[in-house]
Amino acid sequence: MDDERLRRWRMVLGSEADPETGTSLSKADQSVDAALAALYDAERGEPGTNRSAGLGSSAPRVARWLGDIRGYFPSSVVQVMQRDAVERLGITRMLMEPELLNAVEPDVHLVSTLLALNEVMPEETKQTAREVVGRVVADLEKRLAERTRAAVTGALDRAGRTARPRHSDIDWDRTIRLNLKHFSPALGTIVPDRLVGYARRNHSVQRDIVLAIDQSGSMAESVVYASVFGAVLGSLRSLRTSLIVFDTAVVDLTDQLEDPVDVLFGTQLGGGTDINRALAYCETLIARPAETVVVLISDLYEGGNREELLRRARSLVESGVQVVALLALADSGAPSYDADNAAAFADLGIPAFACTPDLFPDLMAAAIRRDDLGQWAATNVAE
Repeated sequence: MDDERLRRWRMVLGSEADPETGTSLSKADQSVDAALAALYDAERGEPGTNRSAGLGSSAPRVARWLGDIRGYFPSSVVQVMQRDAVERLGITRMLMEPELLNAVEPDVHLVSTLLALNEVMPEETKQTAREVVGRVVADLEKRLAERTRAAVTGALDRAGRTARPRHSDIDWDRTIRLNLKHFSPALGTIVPDRLVGYARRNHSVQRDIVLAIDQSGSMAESVVYASVFGAVLGSLRSLRTSLIVFDTAVVDLTDQLEDPVDVLFGTQLGGGTDINRALAYCETLIARPAETVVVLISDLYEGGNREELLRRARSLVESGVQVVALLALADSGAPSYDADNAAAFADLGIPAFACTPDLFPDLMAAAIRRDDLGQWAATNVAE
């Protein structure tokens, strides 16, 4: 085995592999190894004892460690190590002091942890936490907003096309492409025999969107993404977007949609779940069933009245509402979910599946066009 492979195995396995690898580390590698050891090397004890390390003992030591790992590893690795530090070593201090929070690499998982700690976080840390959350939200909006607006606007335009448009409503790009075969060499132009345009080009509200987000602990990543998408959808004048979060109570955060950071800090992760109560509130928001899309984001573990939940869900579908249940809106896939309720929803015509953030714009476009969402999921969502 060559020296570089031995070195890599030594860095992976730790100091206990010294006799096997026979490798001596450079000064730079020793520093990297020390940063890894502080997190991943455990003191040997009886079976079942927790791993231990020294990061939690002092704020300066944590700050130095955070600075070290950011210097040694790319941001994607730093984010994994930060999550491991919180989960393995319980370093909540890292997230409870402003100077330490400023040193972390922000990502969706960190935001989820901060939201869970929101109620116990010291006041002097909350502003820093908002700034960290704001950086993640801004990055997500930059990545997701343009595609969402394009997909939704395109779906609305297609839903409103007409073959007899007024001159100001002609879709010239599609009209030209449709009539290329009617080009007249003598006239040097296209003589169209069909026009394609928009049935309405005003800014009236064309669809009502209701996002209902389960804020139980397992849905934390979904809450982050759904809040960002809610803000994007809320910025479109052709949509009337409502956003509610729920556990055993229901909170309407629609008036905070302009700022997804406010939405996120208006959530309270954890607690029970009463989906029936959430859908009951959603019903009060529906004035035009045939023009309404309800997106329920939940693992479908119902702590309330299951029979009433299914009756209410059936009523929504029968009234003409387009309903979809997302078991997760996250990059990490579907968490544990109630398979019986997911199957019962499917029998009612409500598809239940996990959706990644990158697919969500296309899902909303399909819902606005009133496509068969079960078929859409079968085609687009990997098992």
